[in-house]
Amino acid sequence: MLDRYTLPKMGSIWSEEAKFKSWLDVELAVCEVWSELGKIPSASLKNIKDKASFTVKRIEEIEKEVEHDLIAFTTAVAESVGEDSRFIHMGLTSYDVEDTALCLRLKASSDILIDDIKTAIKALKTLAKGHKDSIMMGRTHGMHAEPITFAFKLCVWIAELERGLERLKAAKEEISVGKISGAVGSYANVDPAVEEKVCAKLGLKPSPASTQVLQRDRFAAYLSCLALIAGSLEKFATEIRNLSRTELLEVEEPFKKGQKGSSAMPHKKNPIISERITGLSRVVRANALVSIENISLWHERDLTNSAAERVIIPDSNILLDYMLNKFIYLIEGLVVHPDNMRANIDRSGGIVFAQRLLHALIEKGLTREAAYKIAQQCAMDAREKKIAMIEASLANTELQKHLSKEDIKKAFDAGYFARNLEVVYKRFGI
Repeated sequence: MLDRYTLPKMGSIWSEEAKFKSWLDVELAVCEVWSELGKIPSASLKNIKDKASFTVKRIEEIEKEVEHDLIAFTTAVAESVGEDSRFIHMGLTSYDVEDTALCLRLKASSDILIDDIKTAIKALKTLAKGHKDSIMMGRTHGMHAEPITFAFKLCVWIAELERGLERLKAAKEEISVGKISGAVGSYANVDPAVEEKVCAKLGLKPSPASTQVLQRDRFAAYLSCLALIAGSLEKFATEIRNLSRTELLEVEEPFKKGQKGSSAMPHKKNPIISERITGLSRVVRANALVSIENISLWHERDLTNSAAERVIIPDSNILLDYMLNKFIYLIEGLVVHPDNMRANIDRSGGIVFAQRLLHALIEKGLTREAAYKIAQQCAMDAREKKIAMIEASLANTELQKHLSKEDIKKAFDAGYFARNLEVVYKRFGI
């Protein structure tokens, strides 16, 4: 992944150094268990633990010759250990080490992402608390629908991220497994007790059954979860982009001192963070599709998943971490314009209050069809005459047969639409 999108903590998990370190952790855990079972002398185990080491440079040098990264790794480690290295990798196949170690790194990555999501939810709740009374236009099909509050919009986002958080916790649980079962998973050269004890040492669960590899549906589920979370972030970012448009200007991204919006147009303040989140979401989503393609392997395994996973697994974790942190920054610094929100409600001349007139007429005893006809006529008059809806309504003689002037004015209170939203706010503690 490009350094541009890699944050230090997540990046350190997916470095080459960290990969080989996780492989060594698995190999040493296996040696410890073999020693506990009397297969490796305690003195040899001590020597292995004291001396086992590697350098990425040396592994790369060996791999150029052997064309096998795990063999290059064990050879490099053997050089540091000496004669007792014969006990390293005993009874194992490459993916006993690689897949188990991969799951360790995914588990560590998911912990970072879980913390990111919790922080994002907290930021949204803080922002929502300040905008429970910020009335804005709700839109369907891109058109004015009914007024809502900005806090309510944010509650919808909070609920979606909370679902994403629960999915990620479940995905973490599903990926927190290991396999130490040999070349085709049949335990031919390794005692099943080794797998159970090694996984316990590493904080993993043994896979109930595996081939030479852990089955790829686990990884597809994990990356699909990341793609769903990325999709939610894209949805939020798209909304911010729309609300930032010059014609609406209901919100603005934070804009730092010295920041430039355009090389040609000095006036520009573009929603670049939201756009970046949107673009990177497409990458995470595409990676999830590749992980699903990886599920189907020949027989007890083939290599078609391997090269792709070296790209999609690190990149998806790194990108989602970056996206979540950018989203947190965006929400914490978001500039909100309640006055513009109110002005945009008034831009339509109040025709969105036609439904309130409809309901008021029905309450007076009219049929829905008759009430609809009157309310619609008021809206059409407002549009055609380019006057405020309330003005058109007060001038409509048919409407006045059923509603008083006070009834009509009451129907144009935007606060009516937010009267039950406190129930929603309480669900999220805001």
